[in-house]
Amino acid sequence: MTTNYLVVLGTAIIPIVVGFIWYHPKVFGNAWMQVAGLKEEDVKKINMPLVLGLTLFLSMFISIALMFSVVHQLHIFASVMGVQGFDDPTTPLGKALSDFFEFAKNNFRTFKHGALHGTITGVSMALPLVAINALFERKGAKYVFIHAGFWIVCFALMGGVICQFS
Repeated sequence: MTTNYLVVLGTAIIPIVVGFIWYHPKVFGNAWMQVAGLKEEDVKKINMPLVLGLTLFLSMFISIALMFSVVHQLHIFASVMGVQGFDDPTTPLGKALSDFFEFAKNNFRTFKHGALHGTITGVSMALPLVAINALFERKGAKYVFIHAGFWIVCFALMGGVICQFS
């Protein structure tokens, strides 16, 4: 099983697309600016090409990490990584891995299943990370819910696409 880099790149675009919607003034944009202490002039000063480029780059790391949460077949590697012959299909271990992936390659490989695990990952990882930052920045629950909600939605969509297509 190899990494599908087109899926990684495609899912890395999801936070950008969702961000345009989520942080639009008619959705959560005005509330976000208020709780973040930003004015419209501050937002207009952002170097958008740089921010979007870095967002795409950093979101690829999220996509790769999510693969291990949403594609269950990848968990077998944790048991055999580094064992001699695990990456050689002519060895007994390599043949066993090839047989396993042929047998189980489509188990739990749906958008719905990936979205479920993406949501679980968002709630268990993104929410605490955003909340911890908010505690130190002295931001309230509204700030946490806006940002964590964004990441939970992104993780759900990213997880669904990764699970379905990688």
